[in-house]
Amino acid sequence: MNRHVLFLALLSPALLAMDLSASVQALPAGAQTEWIVAGPEELVLYLAFDPATVQERLPSHLRFTTIAELASGDVVWARDFLGRHPTKQLWGVSFLELVRARTFTIDGRAPSWPADGAFALWFARVASYDPSTDLGPGRPLLALDFWLPDHAYVSYMSRKGYYASYGAGRLSPGPRGQWSGSLVVDGLTISAECTPAGPVTGGPGSAGMQTIFPPASSAVTDLVRIAFAGHREQACEETAPSWIFRGSHPLASAVALESPTFQFGYHLRGGTYRHP
Repeated sequence: MNRHVLFLALLSPALLAMDLSASVQALPAGAQTEWIVAGPEELVLYLAFDPATVQERLPSHLRFTTIAELASGDVVWARDFLGRHPTKQLWGVSFLELVRARTFTIDGRAPSWPADGAFALWFARVASYDPSTDLGPGRPLLALDFWLPDHAYVSYMSRKGYYASYGAGRLSPGPRGQWSGSLVVDGLTISAECTPAGPVTGGPGSAGMQTIFPPASSAVTDLVRIAFAGHREQACEETAPSWIFRGSHPLASAVALESPTFQFGYHLRGGTYRHP
């Protein structure tokens, strides 16, 4: 092992997190809260969904981004998907994550995690009905669901202006490098498996921002802005099926857009903002 590699191997996770934190873009002024996520490990699946199943969650000034408009913009995976599912042109684009993290705090307070506890989120891509409307920096997303396995912390998040509900999420590594995740909520049970394989992509140079709107069906009205850096990603080995959905929840009828991935290592800062 050369001296440079040895030095990197000896760096503590805390020092690495500090380096990533320094590379995260500054959030816009005016944040009402401070949200920090560091040292995450997560299973991620991109999904097409039927907008009719969640229409009541869509704020009146927003619309779902559709597979058809991405395909018309020469997004290759969207064109490939429509080739396999030609009747789903007007379906929306979303992602589902099962996440555990070394650090998860809002204004310094962390959840009480059960053994192998994880949070889960289902976010959809959205755009303004009025193209001249500025939705703020970064890609706009709608929080269709955000689940966390701590009832008291769910209430705390709501008081702080974050949309959340209770969900029994779990994520744990196995002895042979595989990851197993699950989520149990009213009307939905998910199980997921991933064995990361192949090269790791991303790293300190991968950074971005997102604006997250709460669902119209929620009492929460603040939007959330996040900035992040350091995403690392690996493909999951092909297993059939690696994600299983059961129940009446709209997610149960969603269709995978591509193979799932294992993502890790980034640093995230966020905050709540009043609607303009």
